[in-house]
Amino acid sequence: MSAEILINVRPQETRVAYVEGGILSDLKIERKTSPTLVGSIHRGTVIRVLPGMQAAFVDIGLEKAAFLYVGDIREDVDDNFLSSVDREEPLEEGDDDKPHSHHVKTPIQDLVKEGQSILVQVSKDPLGTKGARLTTHLSLPGRFVVFLPTVRHLGISRRIEDEAERERLRQLVQKINPSGGVIVRTAGDGASEEMLKADIEYLDRLSKEIFKNYEKKKTPGALHTELDVELRALRDMMSEEVTSVWVDDIEIHKKVVKFVSQFMPKYKQNIVLYEEKKPLFDLYDIDIEISRSMERKIWLKSGGYIVIDEAEALVVIDVNTGKFVGKKDLEDTILKTNLEAVRETAHQLRIRNCGGIIIIDFIDMEKESHREKVMEALAEDLGKDRARTNIVSMSQLGLVEMTRKRIRPSLIKTLCEPCSYCDGKGYIKRKSTVANEIFRELERDADMLINKKTNVVIHCHGDVTDWIYEVEGESLENIEKKLGRSVAFKIEPNYHLEQYEIFFV
Repeated sequence: MSAEILINVRPQETRVAYVEGGILSDLKIERKTSPTLVGSIHRGTVIRVLPGMQAAFVDIGLEKAAFLYVGDIREDVDDNFLSSVDREEPLEEGDDDKPHSHHVKTPIQDLVKEGQSILVQVSKDPLGTKGARLTTHLSLPGRFVVFLPTVRHLGISRRIEDEAERERLRQLVQKINPSGGVIVRTAGDGASEEMLKADIEYLDRLSKEIFKNYEKKKTPGALHTELDVELRALRDMMSEEVTSVWVDDIEIHKKVVKFVSQFMPKYKQNIVLYEEKKPLFDLYDIDIEISRSMERKIWLKSGGYIVIDEAEALVVIDVNTGKFVGKKDLEDTILKTNLEAVRETAHQLRIRNCGGIIIIDFIDMEKESHREKVMEALAEDLGKDRARTNIVSMSQLGLVEMTRKRIRPSLIKTLCEPCSYCDGKGYIKRKSTVANEIFRELERDADMLINKKTNVVIHCHGDVTDWIYEVEGESLENIEKKLGRSVAFKIEPNYHLEQYEIFFV
């Protein structure tokens, strides 16, 4: 299916949309005030080691200390990271596109010490109250390969499914015999030996330059940063399916043309400067789709809908039939709704960039064959996702647990902020609740007012005052009897609905 890449540039924000068959299928947004740190390499200083958590906090020159887990620390972290990799050792092959897990058994207190300088890479952006997550296993992505200067590993992208092609790529990389590890990316499918060698040699030189900068730099700070979002997107998304890359800024267009000419010359003619008055993203109503993806409820074409709640620990997706009543029987209606929800869910996860643990609550299905159809459809649609996903089987209640690799903040976290009125809770107390809180507090103060000639004045929000006079008149009379005096209210227009103060004057 043909695709296009749209690069929309503004002074403080750059947006990149991947449109497939006229439909938005991937979106990247980066603002100058909060650029991504993922992929950047730093000289860090260990400021605290926590044996109880098997983790350490590392100063990498940011406001907030970064987090380093013991499983992300090389056993030879003290060594020269280039000379510690023996080129004579055979490349350790893996069946997937990532190095074998490093199950570090050495306690963290024996690996790093407070005050120690280490070379680290950001693997996850800061999120909420958490600092950036770090690793000492460096990876440098190129066009065709990802170079791993600290390990001897050979991997092939799982998206390259042809066994003959996988074997050809393995033999080519072994023949090149790089100084570090190599993962051949999906774009490497069909790449010649010269292409792979040029990519590997460039990244090898880059890794050596990074290490030299590490030796020179004496304080925590950045040594290498990732490409800007527009170049990063082209490196990762450009393929034979992409017929055009539209850029609506002349300076960025020149930058993109130069980048593509150097690293992907065969696609140079696909880069087009967009000069029309109509906004670039309006060609495919992308802004409408972005607004839709920030809604909690997403309607399906059939009349059903899904509800997406993004919490701190996980993302929950609930599927409902809504207005869809079907044509045959209940089971058929449920299956059709669930299958439609599968497609929309996979689409929304990509656009929203949701990550971590995801729970999907499908409508209960009685037939096992229907459950299998839904699971097969989910696996197929998630297979198109560039982010790594893992699906757990469906439970008897119709719940599906899955994970999606989270690297950067989601669309909601990027474009939105917690509601200042409810403080991000999503709800506030009812007016009746606040009124009864006032009455209960007055009851507690009743004894204090005996034999005292004081007036009671409640300062509160106008809506609460209206509620008390219109609905809680009986309760107000009751509390005035207990206090032996009348209660006056003063409306404070700047008060929060839940805020009140009691004054005795």
